[in-house]
Amino acid sequence: MTVAACGGKSGGGEKNGESAPSGASSSASASASASDAGGEGGKKYDGVTVRIGVQGKGGLFGKAQEARWFEDAFEAVGAKVQWFEFQSGPPEVEAMASDHLDFAGMGNMPPVAAQSAGVDFKIISQVLQGTNNVAIIVPKDSAIQSIADLKGKKVAVTKGSNAFNFLYRVLDKEGLKDSDLQIIQLAPDETQPSFEAGKVDAWAVWDPYITLNTLTGKARVLADGQSTGILSPSFQLVRGGFAKEYPELVTLYLKVQEQARLWEESHKDEALQRYADERKVPVDVMKGVQERSKTINTPVSDETIADQQKTADFQFAIGTIKNKIDVSKVFDNQYITEALAQSAAEAAK
Repeated sequence: MTVAACGGKSGGGEKNGESAPSGASSSASASASASDAGGEGGKKYDGVTVRIGVQGKGGLFGKAQEARWFEDAFEAVGAKVQWFEFQSGPPEVEAMASDHLDFAGMGNMPPVAAQSAGVDFKIISQVLQGTNNVAIIVPKDSAIQSIADLKGKKVAVTKGSNAFNFLYRVLDKEGLKDSDLQIIQLAPDETQPSFEAGKVDAWAVWDPYITLNTLTGKARVLADGQSTGILSPSFQLVRGGFAKEYPELVTLYLKVQEQARLWEESHKDEALQRYADERKVPVDVMKGVQERSKTINTPVSDETIADQQKTADFQFAIGTIKNKIDVSKVFDNQYITEALAQSAAEAAK
């Protein structure tokens, strides 16, 4: 997700009409009458634009955009909102590094690469547990039955993604090297037709692509976090400079994220039908997606941070990142803790 500031109150962007970050498409923007809006604690955020990056169209953020939950919340404090769409986490990190994006949701690998490269950001909440949301899938009738069977096969993956980390850690666990396979680096929208056409033998990917392919009979899961013990959690990130300048807006962002999550939880049937219509798939398929990738919005546990360190150490060992890092330095639970406390207090009134 993305929150960015414009004009005199921000180091990134142009005051009048920003262009989309590289690798992103600008889907919508909303303006506010800042002169009429007050901020939290009496503050105003005139001239601040909150740029939110999302991966793909629709889903929970599609509902949030339609209902204007983020726009309404930020307009109430004098800020504006702009949305950008990405295919995966790595281009979101690039946009954040160039100060074109303030908030982004992504898997566990892109933050490792970003920290190693010196990008200034904080991980501010966890949104997926990481047990089943990343997997290696193969065509339903494939002769491939084990990781060892991947030797010499064409395996598609998005470079730098959480699926990239999962694939390489699984190969290492099974005693294989990347040179034992033909690894083809493709974005999900490029891989789907190649997978269906039999041009690749396996695909390391995240949900909803796992469930959309398995429950429609196109694929089966060869390995996931549950079968391998290798987790792939997803997080919310904020650009470091934005968090320093506007800590209250970071909390507000997570409060709206929680509002959206609670809507999904309390309107399950409506949400599933909505998501199914967006994807043009049966509702049962979307139920499978929800079971595999249930949205959460929580502080990040010590256990998850420790597992993230394992990911960083592994990627350094194989040379994917150039610098050894201490991942604990980029985790900051203060914003989600405060956001959840405020949400609970308001619900109790």
